[in-house]
Amino acid sequence: MNTQSFSLEVSAAIGAVTAEYVLPEKPACLMTLAHGAGAGMYHPFMVSLATALAEVGIGTMRFNFPFTEGKKGRPDTPAVAHATIAAALNRAHADHPLLPLFAAGKSFGGRMTSQYLAEHPRSEVKGIVFYGFPLHPPGKPGTERAEHLKRIKLPMLFLQGTKDDLATWDLIYSVCSSLFKARLVQLEGVNHAFKAGKKDVMVLLVAATKDWMLR
Repeated sequence: MNTQSFSLEVSAAIGAVTAEYVLPEKPACLMTLAHGAGAGMYHPFMVSLATALAEVGIGTMRFNFPFTEGKKGRPDTPAVAHATIAAALNRAHADHPLLPLFAAGKSFGGRMTSQYLAEHPRSEVKGIVFYGFPLHPPGKPGTERAEHLKRIKLPMLFLQGTKDDLATWDLIYSVCSSLFKARLVQLEGVNHAFKAGKKDVMVLLVAATKDWMLR
């Protein structure tokens, strides 16, 4: 397994952020992996996920959003987040043009990734993986945040816990049922942080991701 940290230039106005490849010896594909609103690319969940994916042949590029890089509490505006995702996809494809490229994110990172791809379709991106799509704020069920997903023609994988307070199960099920090539994986008893007692949720996430990508 090869780990390579580097500086990812977003734009002259925004500046650069920290990024890191975690690549198996012979990667089958490569996936950009954006973090959530509450933690950066070095959060234990993000590091563990990248490591576990590499162990099954999936390379990743994690990166910070500018608000995390600058140690600010408030998440970036969509425009800044989208620019960062675009930079990550550009760099990943330029560095590894022969590898199938996927885009993914945890919570906020997944939603910003899909918003960007809804507005800017990219032929090199083969699909999107959502590690907990944040469908609505806690205690305020709704589906407005999913409207842009209808414009995406890529295959999409939703990994969702049944106890996720940011995605009421009946609502996320309804949303995914209406989407083009969407696959919803139900993680029983799992919350938005992908915790469920002593259950090893990481194993489930990695297996579902690998299975979907092989298809």
